[in-house]
Amino acid sequence: MMGTQAATARFFYDFCLDDHVPKDHQLRGIDRHLDLDGIRTALKPFYSSTGRPSVDPELMIRMLLVGYCLGIRSERRLCEEVHLNLAYRWFCRLGLDGKVPDHSTFSKNRHGRFRESDILRQLFESIVERCMAEGLVSAGGFAVDASLIAADANKQRSVPSSEWDPAEIKDDACRAAREYLATLDDAAFGAASPVTPKFIARSDPAAQWTGAHKGHAFFAYATNYLIDTDHGVIVDVEATRAIRQAEVGAFENDGRAHGGALRAEAGLSCRRHCIRFGRQSRLARQTQADYALHSRFRQVDANRRHVLAFGLRVRRRGRLLYLSGG
Repeated sequence: MMGTQAATARFFYDFCLDDHVPKDHQLRGIDRHLDLDGIRTALKPFYSSTGRPSVDPELMIRMLLVGYCLGIRSERRLCEEVHLNLAYRWFCRLGLDGKVPDHSTFSKNRHGRFRESDILRQLFESIVERCMAEGLVSAGGFAVDASLIAADANKQRSVPSSEWDPAEIKDDACRAAREYLATLDDAAFGAASPVTPKFIARSDPAAQWTGAHKGHAFFAYATNYLIDTDHGVIVDVEATRAIRQAEVGAFENDGRAHGGALRAEAGLSCRRHCIRFGRQSRLARQTQADYALHSRFRQVDANRRHVLAFGLRVRRRGRLLYLSGG
């Protein structure tokens, strides 16, 4: 006999949220090792002692972690998903009837308390320290690479570089424009680069007009990641302008902070950076000659992988140069 479901509402339910989250769910594994005890203490000086209670900062951090780990980039969509998904509610300690913050709350805190307190950097470094304590960072070898991140800048509102004058930026300009003036002398934001951009965005002058993979050009930044090659753990990250010369700052900072062999993006000038690191090794001395040798190899057969004598290997996928110190 065919059964039918009666859509009857009940006043009371015997429901446990924990029972509906699978034991092998990804968020259970993250929650097991996540330590956010210091979040409120670090942010307390940035909250007023009077007024209405704010949204719990730990809730916002947990929601941002959900978005990062599950690939939810839009904060509007993140709020919708947390509202609907039981596993997300469980991870964020919301229960069944907990109110999900509005998406605008994240924007205000990102440009305010989170930025001023540098809480996201502190959280990142605490996770890296935990990975080190668990033996997941061996310091035997690191890989450095950069990814382009599209900037919030419109080509239609940009100007040619020949018509651009930083003195035109007013005191009441947007935050991105004011920060551009403050970072003009930083290596990661232009001082190390002789590159003259074709266009400059008035709303975000530090964003670089660039093209990737011979596609359409756009305004972008570069996120430089330092990764432990044995376990794939990101141990450091720094944002720069989307030009190879601007990656000097990130490359140097990562090299000074960590030991072991370095593996750099193919676009970086490895010989120059090795010398700036003080790595006067066989690698630094032979790079220039081996690059010339590698260029001749590529002219003969551009599709093959070539292993050079001193341990520099070019791999097409990811475009990484593997640098083994010697």
